[in-house]
Amino acid sequence: MPPHTSTAAPRRLPLVVTADERLLDDLLRLAALAGTDVDLAADPVAARSRQAAAPLVLVGADQADAYLRARMPRRPRLVLVGRADQDQPWQVAELLGAEHVAILPAAEPWLVDRLTDNGGTDKPAAAVIGVIGGRGGAGASVLAGALSVTAARLGLRSLLVDADPLGGGLDLVLGWEQIDGLRWPALADSDGRIDPSALAGALPCRGDLGLLSWDRGEPLPLPAATMSAAIDAARRERDVVVVDLPRRPDDAAIAAMHATDRVLVLVPAELRATAATARVITDIQRHCTDLSLVVRGPAPGRLRAREIGRTLGLPVTGVLQPEPRVSRGLERGDAPGSSGRGPLAELCQRIVGGLVDRTAAAS
Repeated sequence: MPPHTSTAAPRRLPLVVTADERLLDDLLRLAALAGTDVDLAADPVAARSRQAAAPLVLVGADQADAYLRARMPRRPRLVLVGRADQDQPWQVAELLGAEHVAILPAAEPWLVDRLTDNGGTDKPAAAVIGVIGGRGGAGASVLAGALSVTAARLGLRSLLVDADPLGGGLDLVLGWEQIDGLRWPALADSDGRIDPSALAGALPCRGDLGLLSWDRGEPLPLPAATMSAAIDAARRERDVVVVDLPRRPDDAAIAAMHATDRVLVLVPAELRATAATARVITDIQRHCTDLSLVVRGPAPGRLRAREIGRTLGLPVTGVLQPEPRVSRGLERGDAPGSSGRGPLAELCQRIVGGLVDRTAAAS
């Protein structure tokens, strides 16, 4: 596998969405003061394919109603920008899920700071993969762990993020429960600003793999802004971020979904599991723009992966065959996928390799 730099994702720039020429001139001037370029879109149609990857989205007040009509997915770090001589878009901002409303010229210094924090850098942003189970016990945590382990084994700096406070802790999946380092409870009271290098140095880590997990204490409410800030910080420091998502997401998990570039839905090849997965997909499609299936065998009723994909209306990324030695390894504290052999490791290598190819082609 080539070194890190050969797998670089494209430089991610703040996205500006407006057809108001005066407002656009103002925002371009502020971006220049912040020392960053921006990506431009005149309307939601042009912005749809680009907003998920942008570190910051500035939506002009002239496009707020169009954003609502287009049913654009909600996402963190979206700011609605208007001018003092226009009607103030406070009510629309709430409907859009905007984190802030910036009224120019008063908000110009704040916007410059925001653009400075979220502008493009020489380091390409990490790809973020979400994993969610179509039903309880599907094995999503094992797949998420194996993806992060595989990325690290291939020489990519990876981070495994536990977005499920009731999942028992992903440190158990990796066999890392004895490794010291920062867990989510230490970040629960943060103000939504996390230094990327400080976070990277504080987490449990082995080689190129880091972990941000829950502990075995009482689950604490995690603010959505804290989750968004943690994933944003990880994008700047890592090459691949894998997020283990709960089937019943809270606000923090929804923020994690908004940050993903792709979500894998793991569904056992069973009729009831397929029906349960349909409900999960209906719920998360409001927050994720790129969904695909991983079908897990065995298939007691001989239900085929392509039939499940056709039923659920999603592409099938891969099929996992039964692998008892993975379960035995988990009980011994062996991280899934660490051997590089077997169906799970092979599927993860193909998924991570495909992600690398896709980001390289886009660069």
